[in-house]
Amino acid sequence: MQSSYAESFERDMGCTEAEWLGWLPAAIGSCPWQLDGGSARVDIAPGALQLRWRVMPPRVIALMRMPVLRVNFAFSGLDAAQRFAFMKRFDLYMQRGGG
Repeated sequence: MQSSYAESFERDMGCTEAEWLGWLPAAIGSCPWQLDGGSARVDIAPGALQLRWRVMPPRVIALMRMPVLRVNFAFSGLDAAQRFAFMKRFDLYMQRGGG
């Protein structure tokens, strides 16, 4: 988790679009949202988050192939504390690990 989040930033997620769409509802919690193709708008009072994503070529390391989904986050109407509070939950729900 980061200590702060800019109003707009981009991330590469190691997942397929289907996985992303399966995890997204839990990650945004009770915030109302609308899906529109490769984007979604999440209403976070008093502002919003616009998510846009696109499938990228897989990341290849030796024989391993990992899917890559490039996601753009664009907040509007939220201050730094509100962005942090939302992303704290979001990152926790999107976190994947192994071992």
